[in-house]
Amino acid sequence: MCNNEFLIKTAIIIERLDVALGGAERSISELASQLAESGAEITILAAKGASVTKNVKVLCQDWKGKRTPLNVFEAALKNHLQDNHYHIIHSTLPFDFADIYQPRGGCYLEAMERNAASYRRGKSRELKKLTHFFNTKRYAMMQAEKALCKSPGETIVAALSDYVKRQFEDCYDLPAEHIRVIKNGVAIIKQPDTTIAKQMRKGWLDKLAKDKSKEPVIFLFAANNFRLKGLMSLLVATKIAMSANLEREICIVVAGNGKIRKYKRMAKKLGIAQNILFTGPLGQMQTAISASHIAVLPTFYDPCSRFILEAITSGKPVITTRFNGASEMFENYRHGVLIKDGDDINGLADAIKYFTKIENITKARNAIASDKLIDELSIKRHARQMVELYKWIIAGRSE
Repeated sequence: MCNNEFLIKTAIIIERLDVALGGAERSISELASQLAESGAEITILAAKGASVTKNVKVLCQDWKGKRTPLNVFEAALKNHLQDNHYHIIHSTLPFDFADIYQPRGGCYLEAMERNAASYRRGKSRELKKLTHFFNTKRYAMMQAEKALCKSPGETIVAALSDYVKRQFEDCYDLPAEHIRVIKNGVAIIKQPDTTIAKQMRKGWLDKLAKDKSKEPVIFLFAANNFRLKGLMSLLVATKIAMSANLEREICIVVAGNGKIRKYKRMAKKLGIAQNILFTGPLGQMQTAISASHIAVLPTFYDPCSRFILEAITSGKPVITTRFNGASEMFENYRHGVLIKDGDDINGLADAIKYFTKIENITKARNAIASDKLIDELSIKRHARQMVELYKWIIAGRSE
């Protein structure tokens, strides 16, 4: 409960509410629950989704098609807001009538540039930049975001990381006073049953036909967009790392529902197929993290990866890039290893080799525990800071 005498009645706007999609949808669901404990009365306003609780209102369910046009959703929202009062309008979409714009995917222009950068061929990269403008949905979002930042009015951009803050400063020249950094957080889940985690690890090693007594190092890669998150780079770097004289064998577990055919072909071409396991989507991500030794995400772009934060809060060292806002949440070569970008193959190979040494894994795990990173990365901290922003906005109206 907040210190105010009243609950802060808040509308959170999201395009779709489907926790099974993960990412922003699951994050917003967790945030809404935590905000309710921190002094806010939450109503989620979604264009599409299943209205499973009384605090969820789906406004465009009758619209045909999976995605609702931005202008259609905006009209439905304004109609709803005419008859319903909220102290705070907190939107994940770029609506200029919102008090807070919290872009869960970062700035659309930066996302476009980094998505194009994930294509390995130069011509493909340039073509992808052009095709972004032919995606009517994405183009509408980009234009709305640009307009909001050009004339921000009273809207505050709540950035999930300093990386996202820089995006809005660089892409739109948005003044710093219109940006508040509230770093991402995740729900802290009790350590999964160690017996189940050991069984999962044993199952992985059995499928890879590895000798468990030699304790191979398991690197977990989890994503849905394998290209954007750097899986091809991971395969090439693994090949380089395996050519060295390593203390322990490398095993890469790839989790997610991305298309795997070309990655399986590449693993076979590189001669490392016997060390790569594709699991498909995993419903027990926390257990999978517990079953692995290292979380690796050589991403070309991520505003602030939940997967990396969840790994750290589970006490696992991580490897990721400076184009991941989550990289701000740990110290390089203390809690994990930071590489330049998704194309930094040699840096990634060195990071993999570094964590094949048991003493380096142990040092990182001990540092995560002793530095108490779990509290800093929790959704509770994130929600508490968000409620403080709500209060600041409300107080400013009375001045």
